[in-house]
Formats: sequence, C-alpha cells, structure tokens
Amino acid sequence: MASKKIQKTNAMRILDWNKIPYEAEEYDYDEEDLSGVHAAEVTGIPAEEMFKTLVTRSQGSSKGTREDEYFVFVIPVAETLDLKKGAKTAGRKKIEMIHVKEIENITGYIRGGCSPVGMKKAFPTFLDESAATHEKIYVSAGKRGVQIRVRPEDILAVTGGSLADLTE
Repeated sequence: MASKKIQKTNAMRILDWNKIPYEAEEYDYDEEDLSGVHAAEVTGIPAEEMFKTLVTRSQGSSKGTREDEYFVFVIPVAETLDLKKGAKTAGRKKIEMIHVKEIENITGYIRGGCSPVGMKKAFPTFLDESAATHEKIYVSAGKRGVQIRVRPEDILAVTGGSLADLTE
C-alpha cells in the first residue's frame, strides 16, 4: 500500500456511504499498457484475484423501437469474456463489447480506470463466479493506478449484481 494518502474516487465514496470496508492500493501505471494483467504484474497481486470491468451493449431493434442496452461484466484480468455466455446471462440473443472511445461517455470512467462501482448509470452487472472462491478481490477504484480490495459479495450488493459463469 502506498505511504501517501490516496485521493478518494467516486467508487470509494460510494463504498464509504454504504459502509462497505475496502482497502485501496495505488501503483504506477503505464500509458502504453493499461491491461489488468500488467497491473497485476506491477502490483504483485495474483491475476486471479484482480478483476477487470467490461461494458457491452445489446443493440436496439433496427426500427429504433428499443434503445441499446448496456451490461457490465467483471471478470479476472487474465480471462476473456465469453460473449455467448454473457448474452445468455443478460437474457439477450447477442451482445458486443462497446468501443473504447465510448467508455467515458457511457460509464463516466476512462479506459484503464473503469470500476463496476459508481458508473454514470446503474447497469445490470455480472461478476464472474470465480470471484466467490476468494475472500476478497481487486477491482478498479475508478481511476488509473488505483485498485480497491473488497469482498465479492459487497461488490454484488453495491452494484445489484449477480454471479455467473462468464469466461471462455
């Protein structure tokens, strides 16, 4: 843990407001490699305990009668989201990853600092079932270079999420 005080992020404030305990860890990130695997390597956190937040969309009908819907998936950093499993979990025929350029507009967060906690809107959120095998997991605190360590059940409680089999 960093010796200097870590500036609170929206995700941390939401956890505080909900009286959810967490630990924050700051690290030097690399603009050239914002991957979760790199973050795990830099921090020494096992990759299976560090989770990344992915945002997908289910497109509205071609006649425009339904807007796009967004879904959040939180999976281990070294894993890949299985889009078919994700779609089934979300109750949709098909989902696709949003484009990196859309992240901030949709979530309020930037690439490499997207937290499942505190997005602009509350989207249906699904946490990979492997999280349940850990007492605590790491997720982005909503800022590049800051991770929060929290119990999986607390992430589910604060996001209204559920566990699911999500990876390939």
